[in-house]
Amino acid sequence: MNVSSKLPEVGTTIFSIMSSLAQDHKAINLSQGFPNFDCPEELKERLSFYMNKGYNQYAPMGGLPQLTQGIAKKTANIYGMSLQYDKEITITVGATQAIFTAIMAFIKPDDEVVIIEPAFDCYRPTIQLAGGFVKAYELEAPHYKIDWERFAKLLSPKTKMVIINTPNNPTGTIWSEDDIKTLEKLTDGTNIIVLSDEVYEHLVYDQQVHQSVLKYPNLQKRSIVTNSFGKTYHCTGWRAGYCIAPEMLMKEFRKVHQYNTFSVFTPLQYALADFIQKKSFYLDLPDFYQKKRDYFLTILAQTRFKALPCQGTYFQLVDYSAISDLPDTEYVKKLVVENGIAAIPVSGFYKNKNDYKVIRFCFAKTKETLDKAAFLLKKI
Repeated sequence: MNVSSKLPEVGTTIFSIMSSLAQDHKAINLSQGFPNFDCPEELKERLSFYMNKGYNQYAPMGGLPQLTQGIAKKTANIYGMSLQYDKEITITVGATQAIFTAIMAFIKPDDEVVIIEPAFDCYRPTIQLAGGFVKAYELEAPHYKIDWERFAKLLSPKTKMVIINTPNNPTGTIWSEDDIKTLEKLTDGTNIIVLSDEVYEHLVYDQQVHQSVLKYPNLQKRSIVTNSFGKTYHCTGWRAGYCIAPEMLMKEFRKVHQYNTFSVFTPLQYALADFIQKKSFYLDLPDFYQKKRDYFLTILAQTRFKALPCQGTYFQLVDYSAISDLPDTEYVKKLVVENGIAAIPVSGFYKNKNDYKVIRFCFAKTKETLDKAAFLLKKI
């Protein structure tokens, strides 16, 4: 039987490869982006409570009203954006499903989509599945800043969507107010949809502020924002996220969502509806993760790795060019086999495999794990 692949260039992701290598060699896994500590006990208790109470059937397609109301209240408090909880918010199976659904809802064959690389790995293949054409703006190490004149040249009458990600995975950079306002100006008067991946919205450091598109009405009216409970509440395996969009865009989003997954795990939605009321938890996250970042930076300062600026997310990029001339894809394998540490090569986030001798560590780990990593990194 001959099978014609719709994604012939897609194989096993570098994340799966590195995690498998880490397991095979019993290495410390600083590669994949998830915490190795547990989510809040109260959140687990709430989930168990609603499961045992029998709240185990389908939730409404758009999401449990108690939860979407909680998200609307939170969004108004943080960004000053008033939302219709029943028409402009949809609960999704993680942010990745929200991204997939948004792209499939709007991108038709030959539509152009501009992405910014290094980019999260689900963007490009989903665009390809929809029949769209990817135009990539490539950021350069070590600063990963956008030259907006160069970016503007990628836009054309065929541009249907621009995908942005701030705070950015994998670079740890954040967008400035000037960046957001420039994008707002470039898309004004066009039919371009902005898909804004904001899953690390609460992980912004050094007293800086997350520049959500939700703070800019002229940009918000053409934007779809995706977010993640998993990143905020340390429960990535629960696969819970949400999407915010103007009613006109959300109607099209839900047309795909209802056939993609229809609804999300009901008792979890009840638990999240209760827990989202605890504002202190997400408001304290920047301080919580900044302490981990700063501790990891003190470790790196005692090694031959050069830490690049990390303004957000729980990822730290390092330049290893003073240690090895190997391509980053080979160096991370050497790091696992010979040194017992798993990392991710940043070239894996570029279509053209741009290699700046930079790799990514995840510092969303316990102090014990980071201390074990420190012992190994200092020996290199």
